Parts: sequence; structure tokens; C-alpha cells
Amino acid sequence: MSSKNKFGFGPLDDTALPRKRARDVGPMGAAVREAAGSLAESTENLVEQRRMNAADAKEFRRAQDEGRVLVSIPLDQIRTDDLPRDRLDLDAVAASDEMEELKSSIRERGQKEPIEVFRLGDGYQLKKGWRRLTALRHLFEETGDERFSQAVVRVDEGAASRIDLYIDMVEENVIREDLSFAEMAQVAIVAAADDAMEGQGADALVGRLYASMHKMKRSYIRSFVFLMQAVGPSLRFPKAVPRNLGVDVARRLQAAPDQAKALARDLARADTPDAQAAILRRFADHPADAPVARPRREKSEKYEFHVGRSKVTARKGECRILSETDFSSVDRQTLQRAIEAFEAVLLKG
Repeated sequence: MSSKNKFGFGPLDDTALPRKRARDVGPMGAAVREAAGSLAESTENLVEQRRMNAADAKEFRRAQDEGRVLVSIPLDQIRTDDLPRDRLDLDAVAASDEMEELKSSIRERGQKEPIEVFRLGDGYQLKKGWRRLTALRHLFEETGDERFSQAVVRVDEGAASRIDLYIDMVEENVIREDLSFAEMAQVAIVAAADDAMEGQGADALVGRLYASMHKMKRSYIRSFVFLMQAVGPSLRFPKAVPRNLGVDVARRLQAAPDQAKALARDLARADTPDAQAAILRRFADHPADAPVARPRREKSEKYEFHVGRSKVTARKGECRILSETDFSSVDRQTLQRAIEAFEAVLLKG
């Protein structure tokens, strides 16, 4: 039987077919493939680097907004006239031995602790670090050394509220217990006069400015607020007033507010802290030579006053006492004796 099919040819001989052409990559192809791989790899690296740069930039902006970035700013770009300082006698502080010690430290080791500023308009205003800024200015004036022409600062870029700026200003010195009660009271008085405080009184601001302090210390500050507002600038040496004496005088004035003018006249004649203390002590011990006649009040009239840290509201049939004291924790017998003494005084009066 013939192996040919009807078309006249038989099966092809595979051995007679030409061999397939080799597909090995030549030198040029290898170079192209290598270049393409490197390009892909570098593109991935570039994308990753850009992603990391964007994350770093975002974190930097966040740190900058939160005041965690330190920068150097020329001294003449930093002003100190927006916020009142929490020191009553800045000239004395600038000329003190402590200031000389700070200047010596900065001269030898540089400025180690940054000051804090906030943006206001086109410039910067000081928030914290008046002593460091003053020391740098003195050193630059004395030496002309460019090292002291700039300050290392932390810039608050955020839109802090006015009360927060006051709190930040006093916070550092309060923590160090470096302020007198008169100085802390002065900050509250000045803050109350700030239009941005929307009419909040100095007494109320004490609770916000010094919220981290013990309530008893806040009570002392309020006493000094009352004293300094009652006698005004006649109190020429407020820092020299001891805590207990200031509290006693404030308590006497709260009981007899009509004597404030006479006390202010006496204090205006004091030319030394000792003379001032003697006048205050005499007033605290003998607030009046004679009882003060008080006008009769209508029975329906309501009035309020403060005694120490307590606020008293009086009206017909009611005497209300608001205090930071937890009266529920007071022994019942002690509270009962206090009320009995209160009623006894009323019956005598």
C-alpha cells in the first residue's frame, strides 16, 4: 500500500525541516532590558521618596504649628509690648545678681533654653522668656558679639486665645514658684482690663490663670487682687507685702470698704517697704477707731460681699454662703458651733 495520500505526497520528514532560530538575548537586548529594569526600580524608589518627603513635610508643618520647631530670630524683631510682664519691678530684675549669673551662663555656654514668641501682625511678640531675652540684649550691647544678636525661639504659629497667652506667660514662673502673690494678682488685674477678655473680672480670672495652683493659693491671690484694687497705686511696694499681712488687710477692707480711701492716703506717705508694712499692720490690727454706721437697708434688698474665699449673698430670710470648702466633709458639731456663733453675733449686732 502506498504511503502517499490522495494528494500525491506522504508524511513530512521532521529531520528534513530547518531548525528553529535561537532566541538568546543579544548584547543590545540585554542592555535594553537592564536599563528598563533600572528605570522601573528607580521610579519606584522616587515615588517612595516623594511619599516620605510629603509625610516629613506634613509632620514638620504640624510641629511648626505646635511650636516644637526652634528657629533663630534677630533681637530687634522681638517686641515685648503686647502682654504685660508678670514682674512688677522689671528694672530691678534686669539689674539683679540673678541676671548677671544668667548672662555669664549664656556668655560661656550659649543660650540653652529657647524663649517663646507668638506672631502678631508682621512681627513677633514675647510670650515667655523675658529674662533670657533681656540677658541677650545686654550681652549684645556690651560686647557687640554677633552670637548674641539673635535669640533661639519657639514660635507659636497657632491662633491661641488671649487667655491662653496670659496663662502661658505666667505658667513657667508659677511652676518655679518665682512670683509673689502681688505679682500674680497684678497679672489678673491687667488681664481683666484687656478688651479681649470681654469683661471678665480679675477675681474670676484668678481661677483661670492659676487653675493648676492649690485653691488656697488662689484664695490668697484673690485677697491681693482685692487689696491692690482697693488702694490702687498708693501701695508702692506690693512685692514687699507678706502673704498673711496682705490677706489680713484685705479681709479688714472687705468688712469695712469705706476705709479704703483713708488707708490709701496713709500708704501714699510711705517711702520705704518697712514704713508701708507698719501702716498695713496697724490697719489690720485696728481697722477703725469707731464702728462704722451702716445705712439701713430695705428688707427686700439683696446685697453681696466676700469674706476670705467665701461669697456671701444676703436677702430677706436668707444668708447664702458660696465657698470652695466642701461643707459636707466638715464635722457636724464643728459646723453647728460655727452657725451658733454666727447667730450669736447677729443677735448682739
